[in-house]
Amino acid sequence: MKNYLQRMGRSLQLPVAVLPAAALLVGIGNWWAAASNDIVAHFLQAGGNAVLGQLPLLFAVGLALGMSKDKDGAAALAGLVAFELPTNVLKPESVATLLNIKIATVNPAFNQIGNVLIGILSGLIAAALYNRFHETKLPMALSFFSGKRLVPILAAVTMLLVSVVLLIVWPPVYDVLVAFGKLIIGFGAVGAGLYGFFNRLLIPTGLHQALNSVFWFDVAGINDVGKFIAHKGVKGITGMYQGGFFPVMMFGLPAGAYAIYRNARPERKVETASLMMAGAFASFFTGVTEPLEFSFMFVAWPLYVLHAVFTGLSLAFAAFMHWTAGFSFSAGFVDYVLSLSNPIANHPLMLIPQGLVLAVIYYFGFNFAIKKFHLMTPGREPITADDADDLALALVATDADDDNYTRQAKQIYAALGGADNLTVIDNCTMRLRLQLKDTGTINEAAIKHSGAAGINKLDEHNLQIIIGTEVQFVADALTKLKAANAPISTTLTSNEEGPTTTEMPDITSGVTTDFYSVANGQYVDIEAVADKTFSDKMLGDGFAINPSDGTICAPIDGTVSTVFPTKHAIGFKTASGLEILLHMGIDTVELNGGPFEILVQADQPVQHGEVVAKVDLAAINAAGKDATMMVIITNMAAVNLMKFKMLSSQVNVSDEIMLVTTK
Repeated sequence: MKNYLQRMGRSLQLPVAVLPAAALLVGIGNWWAAASNDIVAHFLQAGGNAVLGQLPLLFAVGLALGMSKDKDGAAALAGLVAFELPTNVLKPESVATLLNIKIATVNPAFNQIGNVLIGILSGLIAAALYNRFHETKLPMALSFFSGKRLVPILAAVTMLLVSVVLLIVWPPVYDVLVAFGKLIIGFGAVGAGLYGFFNRLLIPTGLHQALNSVFWFDVAGINDVGKFIAHKGVKGITGMYQGGFFPVMMFGLPAGAYAIYRNARPERKVETASLMMAGAFASFFTGVTEPLEFSFMFVAWPLYVLHAVFTGLSLAFAAFMHWTAGFSFSAGFVDYVLSLSNPIANHPLMLIPQGLVLAVIYYFGFNFAIKKFHLMTPGREPITADDADDLALALVATDADDDNYTRQAKQIYAALGGADNLTVIDNCTMRLRLQLKDTGTINEAAIKHSGAAGINKLDEHNLQIIIGTEVQFVADALTKLKAANAPISTTLTSNEEGPTTTEMPDITSGVTTDFYSVANGQYVDIEAVADKTFSDKMLGDGFAINPSDGTICAPIDGTVSTVFPTKHAIGFKTASGLEILLHMGIDTVELNGGPFEILVQADQPVQHGEVVAKVDLAAINAAGKDATMMVIITNMAAVNLMKFKMLSSQVNVSDEIMLVTTK
């Protein structure tokens, strides 16, 4: 359930990401209206509100897409269908017809049927239907509707049944939500403070999104964000669940970051300053606090509880003073400036002196707690002789053409233990969300040395790594590594004793090695392989064979360096130092070795043409996998020249494919 809710929170980031652009239009429109109140201002405001008014629909589509297995557009279409059906079937005029009553007597709850809660429900149902039925095959007469085309149809049928249930249960559910909102509103400033406190405490689990939806959107009738952006509601009240965040994110947290820097060891101040400065700027300018919060959330959890208390106090005080401002993305400088021109904002400038006072409270509060309780905030851990080795542990073989994201992904991949430990890769706005076989085996120091802002171990299987706004590029590169089951055999990633540096193996210069086909079949250029990890030469260069039978042979004269536990790949090494990976099939790691019979073992000498494996091609095809055999040189830095032979499309194991000369 925890994983499901975290994926849900991540998926909501996609539709939420649309809001800043809409808010910018509304904000500029507000400024323009204050100056001239002409048609341009109204045009800009209408453009922004056109997006903001469709938030439930955006949530339905975004969740359906984000929660689906392969993020396919068919799931998004199903989310759209799933949302449109109940919101149209249960709109007041339709309900009046269904119940044969006058529209004036329809329960007011149905005026709010097109809300965020229904959007979320529609998206989740659509995603579940996609994941279950997107590969379903119907009888020949109905084959056109098989697979992904079936999902929107099932979404319509399912939501029709859901609409019947909602016709009965929605009015009392809506009444409970409204009562809960009114209860919190009845608490006034205290309620705002309680909300702020729990908002921060729930961030590690991602469940703060559910709490936010009650107060910020139109689930319980509060709709604090929507009303503020539309400058509707009561001045001094609308925005009470937002205003108090500005002093925290623009002033409090950056001051807390400074306290952490001041308490760092002298020898660690430079690296701590870099981490804290980046986190403080993100918090101040954009209101994105995760890089900063996750840097101390778990290594010094009492400090994070103190931060949650300060946040609650800030929201309570701002609400008590009726100082309000609002945001469409988060409580940073950009949204604050836009708030100044919003007519519903009440004394927003007073949030600046509140922020300055809160900065003092954060600095001295953090400083006292760190010293009093000897909290191990970033920079307070002692330097050890192993620190230099930890950096080496994070390294995995990289190419000169690797960009920064790929290098960081390779370092993280090695520190996690590679594909053998890494099971699921996902990400949200700032975090890698990973599922591992065992989080206890990772090298945390190596992950931090990769440039990650922080690490969050949720339990023995779930790990979050704070990257920053570039997380999508790192996640993409990490996904490619996992999909290829990229080897890390030359990298020590455990805490076992022994050499802890990653070195290029000794290369004998000027040696030419003959590479032969690994099977009878059809030659395939590596760039034509149906897997971008191989076709983009992320792991190295080489060739591929589409085999006609299951007898797989060694491509070179050398030694078996590695036999992968899942049996789908074998590593070789030549006498001159070249490292070669034979990868049998695409995505066949998921088959857990079933179709493979390995006939060699590590450290065994082999000759080209010698049988190293027997592969059940029918089993691979039956599982829906590609049986192409890839031969990759993984240490391309050692290669001076690659020369491919003139080939026909059909090859035998005795056919020479290429010549490779070392530097």
